[in-house]
Amino acid sequence: MSRRFGPTAREPATPLWWGTIGLRVLTLLFAVGAVIVHNDGYQRPWLAWTVLGGMTLWTVATALVYAREALRWRWRWFVFADVLVTCALMLTSPWILTDEQNAAVAPLITTVWVAGAPVAAGTRFGGVGGVAAGLVIAAATGIARQGFTLDVARDGVLLVASGLLIGMSASTARKSAAVLAEALRTEVANAERERLARDIHDSVLQVLARVRRRGAELGGEAAELAELAGEQEIALRALVTTGPRRHSTGETDLRAALQLLGSSKVQVAAPAGEVNLPSRTTAELVAVVREALSNVDKHAGPAAKAWVLLEDVGGEVVVTVRDDGPGIPAGRLADAESEGRMGVVHSMRGRVAELGGTISLETAPGQGTEWEIRVPRT
Repeated sequence: MSRRFGPTAREPATPLWWGTIGLRVLTLLFAVGAVIVHNDGYQRPWLAWTVLGGMTLWTVATALVYAREALRWRWRWFVFADVLVTCALMLTSPWILTDEQNAAVAPLITTVWVAGAPVAAGTRFGGVGGVAAGLVIAAATGIARQGFTLDVARDGVLLVASGLLIGMSASTARKSAAVLAEALRTEVANAERERLARDIHDSVLQVLARVRRRGAELGGEAAELAELAGEQEIALRALVTTGPRRHSTGETDLRAALQLLGSSKVQVAAPAGEVNLPSRTTAELVAVVREALSNVDKHAGPAAKAWVLLEDVGGEVVVTVRDDGPGIPAGRLADAESEGRMGVVHSMRGRVAELGGTISLETAPGQGTEWEIRVPRT
């Protein structure tokens, strides 16, 4: 988690760490009062004050560690040690309390001070860590009480619940911070892309647009140059206005990736919002569409146009690639397959099959060719 926010970045759960420190100080003061009240009844008062001194020193040590801003300073081993030290101090209670005090359910030497350990574990490790620490402290409480009574069970429930609640709060804080950081990065990237788009529009795009218009007016070889300029203008506009961004979840936007394939001969239609898929799925689908468009260039003729349609239907995405070429005569695919000339088609089908999807082809002479690719989102 520390690598996500950087070695010196402020940890999102910092307020919870400060709350842990405050809880430790307040419960230590309560423990001091409890020792003063019950001191005359202890069988070893000197040991009670010694343990109280250890609790004070450990409270100072945990405060110094937990007050650091970066998560990397809240060492995992130190939190484990916090739980163990808390249990060890509490387990001295049988040598301090008399049998009469224990029978009267007098407070253990550590009293409510032990609640700080599950809270710290929950803040560091999340809900699971908080619950685990609460169970360990509860078990140690039972041993110190020399029996698992209703009071021990009640204390155990409170310890586990506090560790779970604080742990869930810490996990939520970190996830929210990650989402916010991703949104800020996206906003910065969009702002930079818009700036580049303005700069390019004022220079390169205007030149390409002028070459396209003037070349079309002159005709001949100039018209060919105009067509190339038009294709580059479309590609450049798509590049500065769109682009697949990798999210913190490891997903990329298929919509943006497909829009980069648009040109004067290829039109791309997609939903208005992002269509985020695992990065590998996005890369494989883009490769399949490229191969389909490559087939259009090779077999449909220079004047053929193609359309790419992306649909997000919830549990799966559907990508359709259609062209207005001459189509494929009946039996042509079977002949090509028997002659071993289905390399590209097999590659497309293989990629889609690895993604757990399906690919189908519809074609007829004079009606163009249409590929439909269906891939589950997960």
